[in-house]
Amino acid sequence: MKALLLTHGSRGDVQPFAALAAALTEAGHEVVLAVPTSSAALADPFCARLVPLDDGTNKLVDDRAAWEAVERNFRGVRGKRLGWQLLRRNRVAMQRVFDDLASLGRVLAEDDDVDVVVHQVNVPGQAIAELLGVPAVPVCLQPFWVPTSSFADPLFPFALPAAFNRASYLSTKTFVRALTGSAGRFRRHGLGLPRRRFAHDPLRRPDGTRAPVLQAFSRHLLPPRARYPEFVHTSGFFFLQPRLPWTPPADLAAFLAAGEPPVYLGFGSMVGSDPARTGQIVAAALRVAGVRAVVALGRGGIRPDGLGRDAFCLTQAPHDWLFPRMAAVVHHGGAGTTAAALAAGRPQVVCPFMFDQPFFGRRLAALGVAPRPQPLRELTASGLARAIGDVVAGTAPDRARELGELIRAEDGIGHAVKVLEAIT
Repeated sequence: MKALLLTHGSRGDVQPFAALAAALTEAGHEVVLAVPTSSAALADPFCARLVPLDDGTNKLVDDRAAWEAVERNFRGVRGKRLGWQLLRRNRVAMQRVFDDLASLGRVLAEDDDVDVVVHQVNVPGQAIAELLGVPAVPVCLQPFWVPTSSFADPLFPFALPAAFNRASYLSTKTFVRALTGSAGRFRRHGLGLPRRRFAHDPLRRPDGTRAPVLQAFSRHLLPPRARYPEFVHTSGFFFLQPRLPWTPPADLAAFLAAGEPPVYLGFGSMVGSDPARTGQIVAAALRVAGVRAVVALGRGGIRPDGLGRDAFCLTQAPHDWLFPRMAAVVHHGGAGTTAAALAAGRPQVVCPFMFDQPFFGRRLAALGVAPRPQPLRELTASGLARAIGDVVAGTAPDRARELGELIRAEDGIGHAVKVLEAIT
């Protein structure tokens, strides 16, 4: 089997596809993996053929005006103005990604023998699969893409009667289309495909039947009795296994050995518009909580000023190595970080910012491995300190160990490989 894998976004969007590429290669299959240029170094060791795509919206991650629009929740005159500017810039940035995808599709159509296209659900891989005449398999990294009557779309902003659960998932489709623009130009002018019904629905084949779907997250994270149709495979998280053991820097190793396990604190790519304020809150919370901490500075989201000697600052370390050595994990609630903390069996404090993060925060609290979420835009030093104290000293550590065993027992990657082999 020759598989074309397509993804775009931050590290959390790329790493699961690198894991799938590695597993398919190990199973004897050939893989072509297309990722943003900025993530090429992450994916390259796990794939024989890598195709870099324009970074697109990743270039906007350091735009403070964009983060201010999100922090304001697009409210008020300034929030709405910044929001419209963000949408326009997002669409322009994604157009360059679509152009690269179209070029790749045309090249593969001329001289390649791809058997299946596996794509992140919000990347229009189904159009490339249609051009190549092969099946498309969308991958959902969050549970708000496939409609279910079991619970409402996690991105829907209001509580709904259960009868409207399925209908609520239209909100995500509308939001993504507003954010990225229509893929119609990509289909018609980039790939030369005709108009047709269901052309922009990644969950349907060209003939209108349902496409097989991989949900790359754990069923244990979903609400109780969550149900999906048979064509949906909730396989478990796609964990990337390192090729070589990671060796920590000497100063990090010394810090970890110098006292009790610290608390990890980092917000990934959620830089916000005021990293100095976030850094002050974090420093004050750690002093009040009286804990040692490893603080991931990320892309400038946390200024290290005032953190003190009981905090070790780092820019990057593998979560699968670092998290098992922590007492708790404080993070933004992204799918990748949530998965790594669950697998490590560590209690968590979620400070959600947007998109899927509030949902994961609520679910972790419901599962007993985290206190109620502490929204990043409303974060206070006292609230964060209290949450850290509660999660370290309460019942959350025991529950996190139990849930960690269940998460580690899932073979999400192995299940996904079997699904793809059965399709082709």
